[in-house]
Amino acid sequence: MAQRGAHGDEKSLPTTDYFRMVRQRPDRATIPEEWIRKVMQDPEHEEKQKDGRFRLWAKIPEAGGKYLRVILLADGMTVHNFFLDRGFRKK
Repeated sequence: MAQRGAHGDEKSLPTTDYFRMVRQRPDRATIPEEWIRKVMQDPEHEEKQKDGRFRLWAKIPEAGGKYLRVILLADGMTVHNFFLDRGFRKK
């Protein structure tokens, strides 16, 4: 996989306007930033999209073992989207 930027010590995550809009939805507002950081720091699976963005997944035990998908911009640091991916199956 391509290298992404370092994560973990930032005070707040760099995010897009879309992220901030989606964050207000009831189903997304309950997902803690800590889970997003966990996926960024230690993804179990990673894919680079054709547009240069990254898709990252990690299982979240506190979410009943569901996988959280986090979409990063091509810079590998800016969070664009996130959601519990009910359809993800580890490859």
